[in-house]
Amino acid sequence: MKQKLYFWVERYLFNPNLFQKALSFLLLPLSGLYCFIMIIRRRLAKEERFSVPIVSIGNLIVGGSGKTPVTIALAQRYKDVFIILRGYKRHSHGLIMISDKGDILTDVRTSGDEAMLYATTLPHASVIVSEDRVKAIKKAQSLGAKVIFLDDGFSKAHIQKLDILLKPALSQASSFCLPSGPYRERRSLYHDNLVLEEDIDFSREVNITNPSNRMLLVSAISKPQRLERFIPPHIERVYYPDHHTISQNELYHLLQKYQADTILTTRKDAVKMADFGIELSILELNIMIKPDILKIVDTFIEDFGKMPKI
Repeated sequence: MKQKLYFWVERYLFNPNLFQKALSFLLLPLSGLYCFIMIIRRRLAKEERFSVPIVSIGNLIVGGSGKTPVTIALAQRYKDVFIILRGYKRHSHGLIMISDKGDILTDVRTSGDEAMLYATTLPHASVIVSEDRVKAIKKAQSLGAKVIFLDDGFSKAHIQKLDILLKPALSQASSFCLPSGPYRERRSLYHDNLVLEEDIDFSREVNITNPSNRMLLVSAISKPQRLERFIPPHIERVYYPDHHTISQNELYHLLQKYQADTILTTRKDAVKMADFGIELSILELNIMIKPDILKIVDTFIEDFGKMPKI
């Protein structure tokens, strides 16, 4: 039931039917109130400046838009880099050091899937999860951070930073704020920040490693239909809600049910399956970012002092 509700809400926000569109119009007064509160909250925030350059990769809509792979693409270009994120759906609380320059210090249940993906993909970086981003920034500074990347940090208006907003290609989604549409804040904020528009400022390149004749796609990412254009049409698909913890028994059952040789999945999902002893085929995602965007980020970082590159 919970899974059905999740996918119903996802369709309501991004690809609504006629009934869902009518419902969104009925909820417009709540959307107006929500948007007004967010405007006041942002205007009242007092920025705190830190001695290390901070780059935030975020979006205005709920759900996935490529924040994690874009952050990886940017962060891999620098030394002494820290990634700070909340660690959504992790089985832990507070500030936790997930990795120290590639040395992984905990497990995926403690870190959450996104933090573990950063830790395993960026061997030169350090990763911290914390609900309190300011506390995590101060911890990173004390450990010698030269640059910090905030995953999903746009809403943290009290932190002085370079804000990068990702603008995904949406289908039938409305332009309203929650709960009538998918926007967490007003769309006009696109005009005030550095915006990376999908298929214009950044693009995705996907290859399948360790392919087999009979692969079954299993994924628990937001809007998993985004994967459709990268996989052959004959492959069966099983989708779970974003950040769902997939068990070993579930995967064995799915392999038998669909008579598959391997589980085809994303890197973000694979970190939760690493210890299952199940053959995996991986959708390897690479993000290509326009050089002029990279130059803007470089210039921002260099304003804080010379930054050694890898």
